[in-house]
Amino acid sequence: MTRKLYIRTFGCQMNEYDSARTADLLAASHGLERTGRAEDADVLLVNTCSVREKAAEKVFSEIGRWRAWKEARPELVIGVGGCVASQEGAAIRERAPHVDVVYGPQTLHRLPEMIGPGGTAGLRRPRRPSVDVSFPEIEKFDRLPAPRADGPTAFVSVMEGCSKYCSFCVVPYTRGEEFSRPFDDVIAEVVALAEQGVREITFLGQNVNAYRGAMHDGRECDLALLIAYAAAIEGIDRIRYTTSHPAELTGSLIDVHGEVPELVGHLHLPVQSGSDRILGLMKRNYSARDYVEKVRRLRAARPDLSLSSDFIVGFPGETDADFDATMDLIDEVGFDASFSFIYSARPGTPAAELPDPVPLDVKRKRLARLQTRISEFARDVSGAMVGGRARVLVEGPSKKDPGELRGRTENNRVVNFPGPHELAGTFADVTIVEALPNSLRGALTGTSALAP
Repeated sequence: MTRKLYIRTFGCQMNEYDSARTADLLAASHGLERTGRAEDADVLLVNTCSVREKAAEKVFSEIGRWRAWKEARPELVIGVGGCVASQEGAAIRERAPHVDVVYGPQTLHRLPEMIGPGGTAGLRRPRRPSVDVSFPEIEKFDRLPAPRADGPTAFVSVMEGCSKYCSFCVVPYTRGEEFSRPFDDVIAEVVALAEQGVREITFLGQNVNAYRGAMHDGRECDLALLIAYAAAIEGIDRIRYTTSHPAELTGSLIDVHGEVPELVGHLHLPVQSGSDRILGLMKRNYSARDYVEKVRRLRAARPDLSLSSDFIVGFPGETDADFDATMDLIDEVGFDASFSFIYSARPGTPAAELPDPVPLDVKRKRLARLQTRISEFARDVSGAMVGGRARVLVEGPSKKDPGELRGRTENNRVVNFPGPHELAGTFADVTIVEALPNSLRGALTGTSALAP
């Protein structure tokens, strides 16, 4: 009987990538098959994120529900990985003794050894300690199996960690300093995915545009050069990258937006605030004018570029004038979408020590105002697409109606449309017939010559 693996993933695309690679790893080492039903699993893992408020409490709530299963089936293996694991370490097992293994983002490759010989027979004689949240850097990628494609899109992690130390952020403490994968390793992974039918890749990193990968000839490859090489790989017709730091948006990276058609006309570029005073307190190392000037240069290189961003509302001490500066920046740039949140203190970060006199109800009103404005921009962009044609990468059946298809445009909008399911994994041209709040409706007009 095939043994099952269940992974609950919280947080960012880096965590989604890590969960997928963990599943590949345990399939190779222990023959585990991934399942969407936790109650059917022989190994239960939760891949955690510490960015949002009360992250640890959510983790303990999740694994608390698994306790009764462990009592009934002692051979069941329960593990906690990701950034909360990196922060909490052995304290997780002290608080939840039914947890067998605790591993960090940089030690997921050691999970087969931590589970131990005999697969899911338990942890009576593990080869490694049951808690490992160290930072062995590139060893992780050296130990992972070859990637397995799951559809026409794929994430490719090119670097990990962050060395920016923004005052509000825990990433440098949970994932370590920046390190980049060698250029050859990244390209080999992209080639392997393309050979399995992947048509769109997203390069991932906590600070992806700081990528500096060693090349076999001794040179250093930045993200712009990596994109250019990846675009030349047969089968790769779309490239995205996330998440970016504005301070690392170099001239060469701006230029590649106008030089490489495979690079999509959409960029997620977190600004966090439009107030220079708040940006200084956040230790972001750029001003609002710096950000706007880079956007101007981006749009000169790629006039059709759409932008999404991150915003933290209610950072400690944010005044009405500070928030108004953020709203002014939003109006000037015209963001297409956003991830926006009320500030919540992360233990151990410098910002957690700042006085915060702003009432919560004020923060909530500011957030609602910001989100309403960006939603207006998003509606305008979607509405302007109605009647026009768009090339979409057909990902598979529609989530709303499995009898239809779902594709994604260059500017990251989902389009649902009727069509033959044989188009899955190919590009299709659709006419946009309706703009809905969270998606578009389309009508098939033809398939691309790029389709296999």
